[in-house]
Amino acid sequence: MRRCSEIGFVLLLLVSLWNPSAAIAEDWLQLLGPRRDGTYKGDDLAESWPETGPPVAWEKEVGHGFSNPVVANDRVIVFHRVGDEELVEALESDTGKPIWTFRYATTYRDGFGFDPGPRASPVVAGSQIYTFSPQGVLHCIRFGDGKKVWRVNTHQEFGADKGFFGAASTPVVDGSRLLVNVGGPDGAGIVAFDKDTGRVLWKVTDDEASYSSPVVADIGGERLAVFFTREGLQAVHSKTGEVRHALRWRARSNASVNAAVPLVIGDRVFLSSSYGTGAILLDLSGSEPKQVWSSDDAISNHYATNVHKDGYLYGFHGRQEYGQVFRAIHLETGKVAWEQGGFRAGTVTLAGDRLLILAESGELTMAVASPAGFKVLSRTMILDGTVRAYPALADGRLYARNESRLACVDLR
Repeated sequence: MRRCSEIGFVLLLLVSLWNPSAAIAEDWLQLLGPRRDGTYKGDDLAESWPETGPPVAWEKEVGHGFSNPVVANDRVIVFHRVGDEELVEALESDTGKPIWTFRYATTYRDGFGFDPGPRASPVVAGSQIYTFSPQGVLHCIRFGDGKKVWRVNTHQEFGADKGFFGAASTPVVDGSRLLVNVGGPDGAGIVAFDKDTGRVLWKVTDDEASYSSPVVADIGGERLAVFFTREGLQAVHSKTGEVRHALRWRARSNASVNAAVPLVIGDRVFLSSSYGTGAILLDLSGSEPKQVWSSDDAISNHYATNVHKDGYLYGFHGRQEYGQVFRAIHLETGKVAWEQGGFRAGTVTLAGDRLLILAESGELTMAVASPAGFKVLSRTMILDGTVRAYPALADGRLYARNESRLACVDLR
């Protein structure tokens, strides 16, 4: 029996060496994936889709919210609202069948009459899941059974304002810390919590919260948490909260938001916003942020984050309600390589040398990620209604949702 096990292990090792995708399979643990940059490393996607589109493995009715699903250990985690409750649900990734549900009451009302559900996405870190509700309630729950570990109402604890659309910035985990753009006054703009207990470790800045989510990266030899707050850039030391770089980057109009996630490429950080703000590329290798270029005509992101490949950025330019174009720009200069209309608005994910563009209409387009031009490989409708949430991509399957339905689409 032991001999058979040893042979089996050797065969499994040989298969993984022969098939690299088996060795680099990744879960989609948070907003924008494992590195929070919208990239998928697997090479198991089909080169094209049949005329009928890729097969839909399963569909499930879901409640309100723009929070995207995440995938970990053969489970899909969904954060949504049904009636006067917010639910965190674990589903079997293969079938969509429920495993457990964690629920609690909510009284959130959107001041503009938009969707009343959660905006921020779940984050899976080890054996725990973290969620951040529109009312600023942080929950830590167990991945295994959905039981609560701790809870903090950040709006009550730190006096944070509701903002236009409630709390929507997805927290990020770095080591033992959960970092959150709380947006409270008196030095509670950014707060670090002990991820296992909810205890406050440090807090810093008076910046109001944005709808952008932070990223953590090694920049200039330091471990920095990069926030795009309502005021602009705040790059802080992850362990201590010491502000290492700050730069105001927001519209003059009060009726504006920062929403796209910062992109960290080496020691450079790319920020982009709409409302006449525009994009900026910063070099953070020195003691002060150094502007490489800035422009409102290159690629101004309303809410969707760009992806980066080989020195080019790909993403949506313009205001969502006025119609957007999809563009490729040169990272170092901001020069537009090409643009393509017809999407209205949407999100983009990079899978190898391909772009997966999910339009708000529910149309999924697979195109070549190349500065030479826009080339469609396949295109199909996967959802109806309006699709605002980012999808998740794991093991060759795309998990996407509209206002009322979650679909698992097999792209292998």
